[in-house]
Amino acid sequence: MVGKKIRVIIMGAAGRDFHNFNTVFRGNESYEVVAFTATQIPNIEGRRYPAELAGDLYPQGIPIYPESELPELICKYDVDQVVFAYSDVSHQFIMERASAVLAAGADFRLMGGKATMLTSTKPVVAVCAVRTGSGKSQTTRYIAQELQKMGYRVVAVRHPMPYGDLVRQRVQRFATYADLDKHECTIEEREEYEPHIDRGIVVYAGVDYEAILREAEKEADVILWDGGNNDLPFYKPDVHFVVADPHRAGHERTYYPGAANFIRADIIVINKVDTADLANVNAIRDSAAALNPDAVIIEAASPIFVPDPSAIRGRRVLVIEDGPTLTHGEMKFGAGVVAARRFGAAEIIDPRPYTVGSITETFQKYPEIGTLLPAMGYGAQQVKDLEETIRRVPCDLVLAATPIDLTRVAKIAQPVQRVGYDLQVIGHPTLTEVLRERLAKK
Repeated sequence: MVGKKIRVIIMGAAGRDFHNFNTVFRGNESYEVVAFTATQIPNIEGRRYPAELAGDLYPQGIPIYPESELPELICKYDVDQVVFAYSDVSHQFIMERASAVLAAGADFRLMGGKATMLTSTKPVVAVCAVRTGSGKSQTTRYIAQELQKMGYRVVAVRHPMPYGDLVRQRVQRFATYADLDKHECTIEEREEYEPHIDRGIVVYAGVDYEAILREAEKEADVILWDGGNNDLPFYKPDVHFVVADPHRAGHERTYYPGAANFIRADIIVINKVDTADLANVNAIRDSAAALNPDAVIIEAASPIFVPDPSAIRGRRVLVIEDGPTLTHGEMKFGAGVVAARRFGAAEIIDPRPYTVGSITETFQKYPEIGTLLPAMGYGAQQVKDLEETIRRVPCDLVLAATPIDLTRVAKIAQPVQRVGYDLQVIGHPTLTEVLRERLAKK
């Protein structure tokens, strides 16, 4: 029928899905987005993308359903097209979803940078990754510090994590810890924002990334895109760094959209070379030579440090690691485990017999986590469940290897040693040399 709108469902996880809607579908008379589906992050489904953000074509907003209901929704809404819009999944996983969509009769769509990347009036340095947990955060911190040394005013814009009131979260600005409290940030949000704030860098985030960009440009010489998971940048980068993890060599070819990041990167940072097998480091170099031969390759380490290594020796420890790294990032260990082994812990206590509530559910959903505790904190109740789980674990010491001071947001009765880690660039060219050269050209 002439003039019939294309009926669309967007599959997401409260991030890329909203951005794709805002940049391509909002106000577009050719489409009708009938629903979002949600996965990966708890407590997203059952809400609506609000009318205040959805625009005049959606006066009732747009409902958000569990992804598990997708085949029924395709039938119910007579859907023509399903857009896949979340990250850090294997190519096998995404084609399984595509097959289910095709079997239900709809088209399956992935959206690229031409349609979804916004253009800034300021230079954009983007830091992305092949997988969650590759070391993107410490790489971003390193680059931010180097840009400051060069005399640039740096504003970081973080990939979205809008888990609360979406209207209030449309444009968020974080310059102090008080801003984190005001916006009721989750543990996951604090892990990304606090390290920037500690270095005097303003952070923007939220839902509407066009509006966010225009605000950030008012106080920046350089926009630093701080990517999430292994997603593509929301802003067109002038310099694009992508971090690869030799502990998961091969994933630069087999994970979405990390493989796309790897292929389009200007600079590939092979991190963790201090703890990885040389064969795996070389495997990533071989992938780069085959897929992106023009990329500059930089090697780096992520050395760990603790305040008192002697406090770990001979102790029975509970290791707490970054939540997303262990869940959809699929890492089997992180800096906390490395510290426990390096500094002589007697035992790493398995937390699974002591979990409660949503933490138990996390282990049920991601059984491969093993004997680590992910620092899950997507809401107040989950933080309480995390606190209770920690309290129940019979350990002498907690090793907290999260990017923030976990004791600021969770009550922990046991002694705590915080495990830190930073980026250490090895050899030449250095990250700073490449950054300075690329920005000079822009």
